[in-house]
Formats: sequence, structure tokens, C-alpha cells
Amino acid sequence: MTRILALETAGESCSVALLDDSLPVGQHIRESFEIAPRKQTELALPMVESLLAESGVTLKEVDCLAFGHGPGAFTGVRVAAAVAQGLAFSADLPVVGVSTLAACALSVPPENNAGQVIACFDARMGELYLGAYRIEGEQVATVLPDGLFKPEALPQLDGQWLIAGSGLVYRDALTAAYDASACLPDVHPHAHAVAKLALSAFLRGEAVSADQAQPVYLRDQVIQGAVR
Repeated sequence: MTRILALETAGESCSVALLDDSLPVGQHIRESFEIAPRKQTELALPMVESLLAESGVTLKEVDCLAFGHGPGAFTGVRVAAAVAQGLAFSADLPVVGVSTLAACALSVPPENNAGQVIACFDARMGELYLGAYRIEGEQVATVLPDGLFKPEALPQLDGQWLIAGSGLVYRDALTAAYDASACLPDVHPHAHAVAKLALSAFLRGEAVSADQAQPVYLRDQVIQGAVR
């Protein structure tokens, strides 16, 4: 049995999830999700506490903390990293950081039958974060690693793609560059997807100590104070 407690706050939403792989599929993940631009700092920890209480699980009974490590809004990425690190230090738990773009791709509703997904976020400053993934069930294979791109200089990708995420503010550029089967601008990365990605990484032995769990910003300027 493995329990993963996951947080995702890198976009305009705040979500936490608890995955228990000993439970049947369909019952193995509990999630709390809220659209809450710029409120992640005040919501994240209370949502964690409520979810654990509702699940009848203590932090000490969790095997691993997981968080969406970015890319995304600087403050949001930092919130998930800080909360995950703090909880991990307090309970002496390992941590797994996963791509927020990959989590967005895995958060596309299953009825869309998305085999290939381009996940993209508006990075402001005339740029977007973008990654491409192949989805098979709950397994995600990276086709194009996460990157920061100008909409007029997007990387080439063959085949048909579902495009998801806030980066669709550049819809014209994206649909000109890619053969789009559908465009879903309102898809948000969910903590349940972070938990699924983290479970695979944890079982592969890729968890790290809390002090080694770091955000991934992709844009150097944010380190120097250029925040969203």
C-alpha cells in the first residue's frame, strides 16, 4: 500500500489530493479543488488538513508528499513547493515534484479521448510554457519536454494534438503550428494528476528529501523578482 499526498497550485486553481493505491480504482483518490486565483497561499494548508481529516488519515500515515513543481505562475509554484517541503520536514517524508504541464495533460477529462496532448500555460511577457505528452490510461510519456516559447517560434510536432490550458490565449498561433483535434482552454492541472504521476516516480525510487525538492520556473527573470 502506498499513500501519496499531492498539491497543485501553479495556475489559477488550488487543489490537494490523497491517493491510496490499495483501494479500488474509482475510490483510490480523494481530491479537493477550487478555482482561486492568487488565494493559494491562504487555501493550501487548510485544504490539506481538511482532506486528511475527511479521509481519516494522519500525515504520519502518508508515504510521500508530491507537488506540481512548475512551470507556472511564480507565486503559485512557490506555494506548493513550500507547503510540501514544510509538511515533509514535519513528518520526515520524502517528496516528489512533477511537471505541472504533465499534470495538466493528465487532467484532460477522459471523455475527450486525448491520446496526444499539448499542455500550455500563458507565461505572460509574450511567451508560453508548453510541453507535449502521449497519454495511455494513467500513464504519461513525454514527447516534448517542458519549455518556454514565443508563440511565433513554436517547436514542430507531427500528428494530431488536443491542446489544453491557459496558453490558448495564443490559440491562433497554436492552431497554425499544430494539427489540433480540440482546444480546451479551461483545463487546469489537478492534484489528482500530480498524485498519479508522483506514484509512478515514487515506485521508481525517484523521491528526494524535503530540502532537495525545488520548483522549476523555466524563466530566469522570476528569480530576480519578475513575478506574475
